[in-house]
Amino acid sequence: MCGITGIFNYSQSSNLVSETVLKQMTRVIAHRGPDDDGIYISPDQRLGFGFRRLAIIDLSPAGHQPMGNHDGSIWIVFNGEVYNHLDLRKDLEAKGYCYHSRTDTETILYAYQEYGLDFVEKLYGMFAIALWDSRKEELILIRDRIGIKPLYYTFANGALIFGSEIKSILEHPSVSRDLNLQALYDYLSLYAVPPGESLFKGIYKLEAGHYAVINRNGEMKKQQWWEMNHRTEVFPKEKFYSEAFCIENIRRLLRDAIKLRMMSDVPFGAMLSGGIDSSLNVALMSELMNRPVETFTVGFKDLEKYNELGYARQVAEQFKTNHHEILLTEQDAIDFLPKMVWHQDEPNADPVCIPFYYVSKLCRESGTIVAQVGEGSDESFSGYIQYLQELWFHKYYDALMPDALKVLSYQVMQRLKPLSYFSDYAGRSVRHETTFYGLAVSFSEEQKGELCTSHFYNEVRSSARIAERCFKQFETLVPPSESADFLRKMIYTDYKHRLAELLLMRVDKMSMAVSIEARVPFLDHRLVEFAMQIPESLRIKHGVPKYILKKAAEGIIPHNIIYRKKQGFAMPAIEWLRDGKLSPIAEDTILNSGLMKRNLFHKKFIQRLFEEHRSRKANRSKHLWSLLVASMWHDRFFGK
Repeated sequence: MCGITGIFNYSQSSNLVSETVLKQMTRVIAHRGPDDDGIYISPDQRLGFGFRRLAIIDLSPAGHQPMGNHDGSIWIVFNGEVYNHLDLRKDLEAKGYCYHSRTDTETILYAYQEYGLDFVEKLYGMFAIALWDSRKEELILIRDRIGIKPLYYTFANGALIFGSEIKSILEHPSVSRDLNLQALYDYLSLYAVPPGESLFKGIYKLEAGHYAVINRNGEMKKQQWWEMNHRTEVFPKEKFYSEAFCIENIRRLLRDAIKLRMMSDVPFGAMLSGGIDSSLNVALMSELMNRPVETFTVGFKDLEKYNELGYARQVAEQFKTNHHEILLTEQDAIDFLPKMVWHQDEPNADPVCIPFYYVSKLCRESGTIVAQVGEGSDESFSGYIQYLQELWFHKYYDALMPDALKVLSYQVMQRLKPLSYFSDYAGRSVRHETTFYGLAVSFSEEQKGELCTSHFYNEVRSSARIAERCFKQFETLVPPSESADFLRKMIYTDYKHRLAELLLMRVDKMSMAVSIEARVPFLDHRLVEFAMQIPESLRIKHGVPKYILKKAAEGIIPHNIIYRKKQGFAMPAIEWLRDGKLSPIAEDTILNSGLMKRNLFHKKFIQRLFEEHRSRKANRSKHLWSLLVASMWHDRFFGK
């Protein structure tokens, strides 16, 4: 795992590519790679690459990047892991390629040289790749299928500038800082900025499963190279209605995904919450190892209801792991917040960023450099109870209730529970908008109407367009008979936004902050493709979410772990923002932030949110946390 950055001067203006600037762009992301750094500048000064290395495969100097091919016509910087690189290497060596390292980087380089851009479809793994092909005078940027690794870029003064993190791009003197108001508006609803955008105007994220080719004139062509209807393995459709078939293949694919992600020349382990996903990780890893698995768990000192320590200890004891724990206090969270927003690059309103950082830090301090995590399972196998709730509303409220009754129920809810989830849902249905935004929703459109000043509100469009776009895209991928499958539409939408740009960015930014590599076996693309074909009747059965994965887990992990009530990886933001030391800090930070001075928010509405939350009239923690993170981020990157 590494940090990459670079400059492509397509205008041939002077001083856009320099060693001094590249070194500073690389230095600011040193946390992503403390083991080595490197710079490459092309002989014509048009292209510059910078690199920070976290050595995982081939720890020798032979793994140094930027890396060039034998004649220096192609250069690469690469962040991530290609788990099937040894199989690809055999084919390339048979074709006459001579290796100088044991790295997957060298395999990517030669695979591109041999197969052209089609090579990317051969890769199993997580990656952000930049390739310079001097023969064509083209820069190529590639992001992995699911979006596990980030890649940002901008155009400035005749150059394309890119990096693993935005802060690297901001180090270039040609890049200015300006706030993207539409992205801020979307963030307020969705906890994160949607695909393709960032909170810095003019700085973009390459979307998951896309590559971009920038030619000698600076013209960019983006291409989607993977979609969720792709099939690495093809089975008859009717097979997916068989429990036995699904169970057999889920076990097979997950075992192989975990085995591939144990590829490492440094110590590795797993983060263990005691839930079904992390427990399966640990159980299947233990089958493949001749030593104890290193496991890591985080809890909270003063709020036991958030802890899953007992379940994690049960799994650790059953599979004889070498178990590590850390307990956090409210002060730990307060102390980390300024550092958190700097590492996030742009606001990520998931409070779990804090415990995830500290459990990652525990890994690093124990000497474990690589850790497997369970992200993606709840999306693939419908593990969230909210999916059940949304399905019920869609089938019985949205689809069947007459419009007149919807209007009446909306009016009643507006009086009884204004600004509640149910009131918001009813309002969207009355207005015939997309009722599903995603499983992580903070401010509704109505709430943003009260929060945002007219100066702000008049500049933006409804965030509903993001889910609408995903729903329409899904309908183009499947036969007409499947286009009404609302559960799959929701899963597809969550994959494109919530998973890629919220949860996986949480994993990437917080783990890389302490220089560890997090791997996500449930997001092996073969398993994702297979799971996407499982019908609703096996994802959710007898009212049980994640039904088919739970059946697949039987006999591998304890029954009480499989069927205990879902708790989820959480942080006590509710309590800390209500009665804790964080509450007055948060209010002072938000109301005196640069965002307020930009005349974007109504002060009285924010004060009302704090009052309702402290008085227990309503739980406004998600709204307050979103505002706190955005305010701290703004003041860190733009000043007050």
